[in-house]
Amino acid sequence: MQAWQVHELGEPGEVMRLADAERPAPGAGQVLLKVRAANINFPDALMCRGHYQVRPPLPFTPGVEICGETEDGRRVIANPALPHGGFAEYAVADAATLLPAPEALDDAEAAALHIGYQTGWFGLHRRAALRAGETLLVHAAAGGVGSAAVQLGKAAGATVIGVVGGAGKTAVARELGCDVVIDRREQDVVAAVKEATGGRGADVIYDPVGGQAYAQSAKTVAFEGRIVVVGFASGTIPSPALNHALVKNYAILGLHWGLYNTRKPELVRQCHEQLTDLAARGAVKPLVSERVPLTAAADAVQRVADGVTTGRVAVLPSLENGADA
Repeated sequence: MQAWQVHELGEPGEVMRLADAERPAPGAGQVLLKVRAANINFPDALMCRGHYQVRPPLPFTPGVEICGETEDGRRVIANPALPHGGFAEYAVADAATLLPAPEALDDAEAAALHIGYQTGWFGLHRRAALRAGETLLVHAAAGGVGSAAVQLGKAAGATVIGVVGGAGKTAVARELGCDVVIDRREQDVVAAVKEATGGRGADVIYDPVGGQAYAQSAKTVAFEGRIVVVGFASGTIPSPALNHALVKNYAILGLHWGLYNTRKPELVRQCHEQLTDLAARGAVKPLVSERVPLTAAADAVQRVADGVTTGRVAVLPSLENGADA
């Protein structure tokens, strides 16, 4: 089979190599999956660089989120068991963690209704207890993680403010349903949020960026607001001033979705059932901005790492000649 392998750490476009490889052999409790679609996540780039908390042994195949097909023909979504990731024709995954792919979504969309949407659901509902009528601010609103939070926020009845970088991403955020879109490259984010909320600020802030975005969050969170920290795509991990959280009366909430797979796996399945229902009703639909063939995976991972993509970029091993499907 064909598989992308990383033999040394560095930038994805430089260290990912397409090679002929043996099909991975499932271990105890695992199943072999034919990859129908593999979505690119920022952690894939971080793993190539050696900057992610999970460091698979070299050589490894990146790709942490797939829609696959079991040997008995079931269409499922899964997180491949590294080092045999999803940027290949076949991957392996733990049988107990497989989830049925929603019938309402195609392969690329189904794969995307997993990490980003599960993270959004747990962050907004279980951690921040977002309520209808509240104001939600989403950083990187046109990205894979942010776009999921925007849709989930709208489905929950919140007013959604999206922060993006650039005119192209502004248009995408509007199409996703943001009530207010702020271009951080052209506008003062803090002033724009205060204007949009009448000076009150946002009740819930969803931050997958860190760095300057977190500093803006602390200045724009409302009284009894909640800042949900889900990642550091900026590469800078902020050091919150806890005295500021005290005097402004807001909460800082961490969200590591992967822990639920080991601590409370039943909640992951309950979440998937709710997401599947939302997809069936058309309340959410993953934004898949590109569908590329397996041969183009390294370039696509690099573009995600560089922050120039919107939504999710999907790798489809069956796609030929680079044409969108």
